[in-house]
Amino acid sequence: MPSGRVHLKLEIGLLFLLGIGGEILCRMGLIPGLGLGVFLLCYIFSSLFLSPDLDLWESRAVRRWGIGRVLWYPYSKVFRHRRTSHHLVFGPFTRIGYLGGLLLLVAWGWNALTGRGIGFILPRKGIIGSVLLGLYLPNQVHILVDRVWSRWKRWHRR
Repeated sequence: MPSGRVHLKLEIGLLFLLGIGGEILCRMGLIPGLGLGVFLLCYIFSSLFLSPDLDLWESRAVRRWGIGRVLWYPYSKVFRHRRTSHHLVFGPFTRIGYLGGLLLLVAWGWNALTGRGIGFILPRKGIIGSVLLGLYLPNQVHILVDRVWSRWKRWHRR
């Protein structure tokens, strides 16, 4: 498999091209600037912190979380590497759902300790697509690069 650095370079290279294309579309009035900004921020967050390699306890993706890496230990035990975590649809969903579940636990704990709830801000309807695309796309790139790399290696072994 390509190293984590190769994956990150490819994802950031694509981000650069998407940013240029998005800026052109914004100037043409075809997409809103807020949507592009949200997409780019979510894409960067997903590239750095929601990699499919979070199921490998010693990966760079896990180490980027610093002390918060302990949050991903249960995830690495539940999801075996290159199985569900590397599925094109379910892989990103597992990481987003896992992180969302952790946030809900924190909110529940806060409410239990203080008696006050945490207000969640729901994004506007048009922004949800930007968030989801930004979170999913770098994962798709990572997984597709892994698949192409594996097939290329198998083909060259023959």
